[in-house]
Amino acid sequence: MQRRILGATGLSVGDVALGAMMFGTMGNPDHEDSVRIIHRALDAGINLIDTADMYSGGESEEIVGTAIRTRRDEVVLASKFGLPMGADPNQRGASRRWIVRSVENSLRRLGTDHLDLYQLHRPDHGTDVGETLAALSDLVQAGKILAFGSSMFPAETIVEGQWAAERRSTHRFLTEQTMYSIFTRRPEASVFPVTQRYGIGVLTFSPLNGGWLSGRANLASSHRASVRPSSYDPATPTSQAKAAAVAKLTALADEAGLTLPQLAIAFVRAHPAVTSVLIGPRTQEQLDSLLPATELDLSPDLLDRIDEIVPPGTELDPADNYHATPPAIEHARLRRR
Repeated sequence: MQRRILGATGLSVGDVALGAMMFGTMGNPDHEDSVRIIHRALDAGINLIDTADMYSGGESEEIVGTAIRTRRDEVVLASKFGLPMGADPNQRGASRRWIVRSVENSLRRLGTDHLDLYQLHRPDHGTDVGETLAALSDLVQAGKILAFGSSMFPAETIVEGQWAAERRSTHRFLTEQTMYSIFTRRPEASVFPVTQRYGIGVLTFSPLNGGWLSGRANLASSHRASVRPSSYDPATPTSQAKAAAVAKLTALADEAGLTLPQLAIAFVRAHPAVTSVLIGPRTQEQLDSLLPATELDLSPDLLDRIDEIVPPGTELDPADNYHATPPAIEHARLRRR
């Protein structure tokens, strides 16, 4: 496991990290099995665990807290806030009121006195970024979090956050978490150049594109397909385009002596802007099949051939970047008189 410094946080993290979204009712409801998977990841050299308050309604944080109770010093612990935690509109977003409440809830569920990294799960277009930065900076000053970051911010919002921190003399977002895979390469065109310019650490998620790059034959019956069936309908043009690309990538992986998931994860690790790749196994078998990718470096020729299948900066299905559409486009009332 290679180690890299996470942006300006000073934290040394493995270039593969453990995403905990699949622990709990959203994925693996067996708490003891989930704890074993977390311990296996730590034993393999993974030291960053990323969870969120809304994963299984807080259950993921509770599982992670149980797993690291005697190993807290080994772990760079990251969680996220901002997505809805109930019907109340005040139980979401990036207002000071909710930040103060949500961090205490996460600390309680995780059984710790601080988070190493606290991330805004999605942009909150209804809250002034200055208020968010001030509230998060106060948490840093209080020692409840060591650093904070963003998730799924477009390039212009990342820049706005950096400028606002400078103007208001607050702490700044030091990391960005974004969806990135062979099939979702849009961050290469704008987000990655901005994060490199500002020295922001990058965590990426969904390197297997929700299972498309997992090598499984029947995706229509997969766990992910039960959540987002339209994304796995073999009759749609996007699914057909992905299936054609999977066939080419599988042949390429076979030629290189790799599995398709190993090729997919090694591809994400190869980008110089990426600090760590989040993998989100639901079972021990899935974790063990992905761990070999932590030692793989793809040759320039192999990367060039991947570029021929899915060109840099493009993505096969814009709908993959869920929750990334700004309100100005999504809501008709904001663009019509």
